[in-house]
Amino acid sequence: MIHGRPYGTGKRKNAIARVFISPGEGKVTINDRAFDDYFPRETLRMIVEQPFDVLEANGKFDVWATVCGGGIAAQAEAIRHGISRALLSVDTENRSPLKKAGFLTRDARKKERKKPGQPGARKKFQYS
Repeated sequence: MIHGRPYGTGKRKNAIARVFISPGEGKVTINDRAFDDYFPRETLRMIVEQPFDVLEANGKFDVWATVCGGGIAAQAEAIRHGISRALLSVDTENRSPLKKAGFLTRDARKKERKKPGQPGARKKFQYS
């Protein structure tokens, strides 16, 4: 907890999210923008709300998040990871359902670097 508010840091690829939650009516603010403005696609909004769906806590917490780096999908998953960690600091009994859903595990997959003498990470130049 930071400043008396439950806090969680979430990561996915190159996206890093700092998430604060507080009891409220379900208002979500990301980078000082409204939830629907920041994530116009419904699928991305669903990803962010998944931890609340698992705990049946929709509309019980306000979320304030800052996120930087990565693409919009990675940012949504980083926020989901941060919300899950923040909900864990609210009540430790949330651990089991969040762990079963896989929201507390950081997805370690990242972009593989390009190798010298090749056009990409795995692709080889044509030989014939």
